Amino acid sequence: MNIATYSLVAYSNSGKTTFLEKLIPELKKRGLRVAVIKHDGHDFEIDKEGKDSWRISRAGADVTAIVSKTHAAVMENRPVDFAALVERIENVDVKIIEGGKHDGWRKIMLYREGAGKPMAAEPDDCFAVVTDAAVDCAAPVFGLEDAAGLAELIAKDVIL
Repeated sequence: MNIATYSLVAYSNSGKTTFLEKLIPELKKRGLRVAVIKHDGHDFEIDKEGKDSWRISRAGADVTAIVSKTHAAVMENRPVDFAALVERIENVDVKIIEGGKHDGWRKIMLYREGAGKPMAAEPDDCFAVVTDAAVDCAAPVFGLEDAAGLAELIAKDVIL
């Protein structure tokens, strides 16, 4: 099954996470199941030192999973093919990658003029643009507070 996948692209500290916090509830209001995948260019640690799963990972397990009735986490302690990982996510209607401006998914560019960073993509190459600046392009343009408008566009795209 082909799940609608978008990359929300912008440079660091431009407001991607803040916008996602507004967009996700709007998508949920429209009955969509949403996955968000954070693309991180740095190493990070999701586990807590001293916990059993941390100890198992440190002992050399290539994959460690922790599962409860309401949550699950899979930690892969090896090089991961990012695109393959995104493809493994199932049972959702929409996947949004926070970041990944160099990947091949349809881009939603967020550009905040006051952030002091350039645009992360060519506006005409984007599925949509979210901005506080005047942008002339073929893509639909939404304000930084118009998560509802973008959610409506995504919902229509998902249904098609």
